[in-house]
Amino acid sequence: MSAPAPQPPALPVTFRPTRTRAVLLISAAAMFVAMTVMSLLLETLSGGERGSFILMAALFAGVLVLLSRPKVVADDTGVTVVNLTARRRLAWAEILRVNLRPGDPWVFLDLSDGTSLPALGIQPGIGKARAIRDAKALRALAETHGTGADSPGTASDNG
Repeated sequence: MSAPAPQPPALPVTFRPTRTRAVLLISAAAMFVAMTVMSLLLETLSGGERGSFILMAALFAGVLVLLSRPKVVADDTGVTVVNLTARRRLAWAEILRVNLRPGDPWVFLDLSDGTSLPALGIQPGIGKARAIRDAKALRALAETHGTGADSPGTASDNG
C-alpha cells in the first residue's frame, strides 16, 4: 500500500540545499580571510604579490558563492529554477514530472517540450531526507497546479 500523496506547501516556497549552502558560504568567507591574512603576514611578499594573493582568495570565494546559488522557487504562476549560471522560468503546465531517483545528484524536471531540466536547488548531498521531502512537495505542487501526472519511479523512490 502506498503512502498518501503529501499536501502541497503554501506558495510561494523556496527549495534550496540549506546545509550545503551554509558550508559553502562559511568556507568561502574563512578561506578569503585566511588567504588575505596570510598574504599580509608574509613579510617577504611585495605589494603586487599580496594583491595577487587577495585576488586569488576573492576568485576562490567567488566560485564557492556561485556553487551556493542553486534554488527552486515556486509561486502561483510557476517555478523559477536557478542553477549555477542560468535561471529559467517555467509555467506549471510545462512541468510534466518531478524526478529524484536513487543515485540522482539532484531533481530533474521532465518538461512538456520533451527535455529534462536539472534543478540543482533540490539535491540529496548532505541532506538526503530533506531533498526527498522537497522533491515530493514540488511534485505535489506540479500535480496540483499543472498537468503533471504521478508515475512510478519518481520522487518517492529515493528514500
